[in-house]
Amino acid sequence: MKEIELIATAAAGVESVVKHEVKKLGFKDITVDNGKIMFKGDISSIPRANLWLRSADRVLLKMGEFEALTFEELFDKTYALPWDQWITSDGKFTVLGKSVKSKLFSISDCQAIVKKAVVEKLKSKYHVEWFEESGPEYTIQVALHKDIATLTIDTSGTALHKRGYRAKNVEAPIKETLASAMILISYWNKRKPLWDCFCGSGTIPIEAALIGRNIAPGLNRTFASEEWPAIGKDIWKQERALALRAIDHDIKLKIYGSDINPDAIELAKENACLAGVDDCIEFFVSDFRNVNIKEDYGVIICNPPYGERIGEQQEVETINKDMGKTFSKYDTWSKYIITPFENFERLYGKKADKKRKFYNGNIKVDYYQYFGPKPTNT
Repeated sequence: MKEIELIATAAAGVESVVKHEVKKLGFKDITVDNGKIMFKGDISSIPRANLWLRSADRVLLKMGEFEALTFEELFDKTYALPWDQWITSDGKFTVLGKSVKSKLFSISDCQAIVKKAVVEKLKSKYHVEWFEESGPEYTIQVALHKDIATLTIDTSGTALHKRGYRAKNVEAPIKETLASAMILISYWNKRKPLWDCFCGSGTIPIEAALIGRNIAPGLNRTFASEEWPAIGKDIWKQERALALRAIDHDIKLKIYGSDINPDAIELAKENACLAGVDDCIEFFVSDFRNVNIKEDYGVIICNPPYGERIGEQQEVETINKDMGKTFSKYDTWSKYIITPFENFERLYGKKADKKRKFYNGNIKVDYYQYFGPKPTNT
C-alpha cells in the first residue's frame, strides 16, 4: 500500500509534546494544527503510533480533505475516496461529525450524507445490496471547519489514555496522557529520582516508570485497527515484538509515590503491578509535609487537590502554602505542579520559572515549573 497520512489528536497545550514524540518515532512530513499533529508513514505506522504515543488522544487515518459547500458536493467527494481499500464487506462502521463555521452546519445531515456515500461506494466494490456489519469496527469522522471537510477513520478505538493497567474502573484525577506530557516536559530522566506527593491511584509515577523503562504505553491493550485486514495481524505482531524487545529490564529507577489516603496507595500498587512496573516505584502512605527523601537533584511532579467541594477551599489554600515551605528544603530539586488556581504562585510563595496552560478534562489548569540547579558533577 502506498504512503498513508495519519493524524494524532491531542488536548490543548499538548501538541508540541506529541509532535516531539512523533518525530522521535521516525515519522516524516510532520505538521501541527490546533489539537492535531499530522504525519506520514507506511502501513506499520498505524500500530507503531498507537503502541508508542504517550500524550496523544487518538490516531486517525486521514482518508481525504476537500471543500464542501453543498450536500451534493459532500456526497460526491466522499464517494470518490478509497473506502473499499480499508473497510471490509462485513465491516461495522459508524459516522461521527462536527461542524465549525461551515455552510453545512447540520451535523446529523452531514453524518447521514457521508454514511450514504460510503455505503454506495462499498456496494459498487462488493456488489451487494445489504451489509451484515458483523466484522471489524470502523469509526468514520467527518469534520467540517470553514467549509473544508476532513474525513478520517479512527485506528485506536478506545482513547489512548486507557492503557489497560487500572485495577478498578474508577476515574483518575488526571489522564494518563496528560501525566505523560507533564513528565516529558519536565527535566526528569531515568537517572534522577522522581516524587509525586499526591499520587492518588499512581498515574504520574506509573507513567514515569513506563517512560524510564521504555515500555510502550499501548502494550497492555487492544486497538480497533488490529482487526483490519488492510493492516494484517502479522504487522501488529511484528510491532508488538519490537516494542517488547525495546524494554529496558535492567534500569534501576528511583520513583516515589506518596498519598495521605491508604486506599489510594493500595490501588496505586495494584495499578503498578498490572502495568508491570511495581518493582520501579516505592509507594507509601504519608502527608507530604512529613516526607524526607535523601537524594539530591530530583524532580517533584504533582497534581495537588483542587478543592471542588464546598468547604475545601481553605484547606487547599493551606496545602498550596505548605507545598512552598516543604518543597523549599529540596533546594536541588526541580518542581512541577499542575493546578487551576490562578493565585497559586502567591500562595506557594514563589514565581514559577515557566508556566504552561493545559486542560485536565474540562478544567483549565496551569503547569507551574520551578527549575532546580544543574548537578555539580556535569
